[in-house]
Amino acid sequence: MEQWENTPLDTREQAPFELNDWLVSPMEGTLSRGEELVRLEPRSMEVLIYLVSRRGEVVTREELERDVWRGAVVGYEAITNTINKLRKALGDSSREPAYIATIPKRGYQLIVEVRQPQPVSAGVASSRAPVTGEESRSGWSPLVWFAGITILVLGVVWFAWQESGEQADRVAAQQPTISIAVLPFENLEKHPPRETLVNGITEDIITDLSRLSAMQVLASNATNIYRERQADPRTIGRELGVDYILDGNLRRLGDTLRINVQLIDTASGFNRWAESYDRDMMQLFAIRSEVTAGLIETLGLETSAQERRNLAHTTTDNLQAWDLFQSGQRASKRQTREGNEEAIGFYEQAIAQDPDYGRAYGSLAYSLALAFRRGWTDRPMHTLDRALELGNRAVELDASTPQTWWSLGYVHLMRQEFVKAKEAAARAIEIAPSYADGYGLLALISNNLGEAEEALRYAEKGMQLNPYYTWDYLYNKGRALYLLGRIDEAIEFLEKARDRNENAMPVRLHLAASYVRAGRLDDAEWEAEQIQMTNPAETIEHTRKSVPISEPALMQQFVEDLRQAGLPE
Repeated sequence: MEQWENTPLDTREQAPFELNDWLVSPMEGTLSRGEELVRLEPRSMEVLIYLVSRRGEVVTREELERDVWRGAVVGYEAITNTINKLRKALGDSSREPAYIATIPKRGYQLIVEVRQPQPVSAGVASSRAPVTGEESRSGWSPLVWFAGITILVLGVVWFAWQESGEQADRVAAQQPTISIAVLPFENLEKHPPRETLVNGITEDIITDLSRLSAMQVLASNATNIYRERQADPRTIGRELGVDYILDGNLRRLGDTLRINVQLIDTASGFNRWAESYDRDMMQLFAIRSEVTAGLIETLGLETSAQERRNLAHTTTDNLQAWDLFQSGQRASKRQTREGNEEAIGFYEQAIAQDPDYGRAYGSLAYSLALAFRRGWTDRPMHTLDRALELGNRAVELDASTPQTWWSLGYVHLMRQEFVKAKEAAARAIEIAPSYADGYGLLALISNNLGEAEEALRYAEKGMQLNPYYTWDYLYNKGRALYLLGRIDEAIEFLEKARDRNENAMPVRLHLAASYVRAGRLDDAEWEAEQIQMTNPAETIEHTRKSVPISEPALMQQFVEDLRQAGLPE
């Protein structure tokens, strides 16, 4: 079978096919065999379609991340879990595979023959013909595959272009004096271990610029799509709705760090400012401050005394502690138990290197609060108390960084201390008016208070600041719509959130509840099964204890919806 050239997949238009005695129906998301019917998650079906398109080839994990997940948050476990779900659905075994073989240190391979279903004529038994390149045009030939996929891809690209343009227009209509996007700095060494350094510098510059009230700064998620994509600055400006982009590259030569930056006007495509820095590695944090100062001077921005004090503050001057912290951030993004425990270890090591590193305390506090929420601890209240202690220590050490206040706000939310949670999140926004995640946390707090209209406003504000928003923005918007009784809309946004991060349990819980409210009990039961398969700790009792809903009536309604979906007590 001809390869599909690694194009994004859309299962909605794929024709049915057969794997041994299984009939696969991508449009319905099902496997059927006689009277047996198995439903697949959308992501699992996409992976199966991709393996079919590459039948006989070894598909690497990197190719699956690139072509199936397409930029969504994904960790090692996400791909493994999806393959395991496929095997379970097909009745396959990793030890003696009949469908999907694991090729050690390389990837996965579809080893079963793919067949096109044959029509059954009267009085004639149906036969199954292998799909080969010799099929006629009326069959499932490579030419038909390629043409169909090409049409789908063009449609998806056109839709994404339209959608990104609309999002950019919304941002541009409400922006402050100046808007800017910081593109991911390029690692000129092409050495993977340096990626942590490069990503950390990019994130720190975004954090510094987001403190300026006269500037709207897009979140890093909005610019990550340009990491591997070459685009004209004017095109980026139109797509993101920004006046300027800051671009740069980095190379480390022994103990010397060379950083080049340039500020580009997206209207003209010309540089407004450029600078090169050749410094000792120990001056990394000074370089970051100089970049911010250069931008402020070039753009003629007025800064308040408080903003200048905030910008002058450094979170740490210990390079090893900073590097450990960045490793913790990368592990935390996986949103799995293993990733969370790994992040905790990195943050603890960072604190050991620099006992005054406020951001490390804050991120450690968040990780412990997340462990409480997800049932990843045998001592939940002790874990939550420790999280509060660390969160308070974080703002005590570093009250001028929005992320420390954000972490404290999240801990207070998990403790159901709603007023304190809201105060901490509001403080983060006060420090950094362009801090999209601060608005996201305010949306989450408002949802737990039952303030759905306010939650919608906060979620949409965060989405304006971060046009390529992560799953949690979609989740908060969908959850607010669930509270408002706009169930069909809620399902639409919650399904999108689930597709971006299948490990996020709050999404799946509210999606199951929304399916119940929509009368889609089969979908609700299926979602509840997936929740239990992914995290058996998610039960009715755990939900009552760990989901901080303030109003008893709202909690009771939510729990009753989950009970109807089949979530165990």
